[in-house]
Amino acid sequence: MRIALMIVLVIASIVLIASILLQSGKSAGLSGAIGGGAEQLFGKKKSQGYEALLGKVSIGAAIAFIVCSLALCAME
Repeated sequence: MRIALMIVLVIASIVLIASILLQSGKSAGLSGAIGGGAEQLFGKKKSQGYEALLGKVSIGAAIAFIVCSLALCAME
């Protein structure tokens, strides 16, 4: 059981790191200021699809990471 939890913990941490690195920041700097006008003009379809999926994956991986960490600590 302990080995299975360690494997899940490693997978959850890799998914968490990857999903956070793939997300764009709230303020994208100068390029965000220039592209922000076009985003308002053409709508925010990106935030409903790809960004929302990455947010849900990040939340799921974070929950799995915390649960596995607590379970491993409880086993000791």
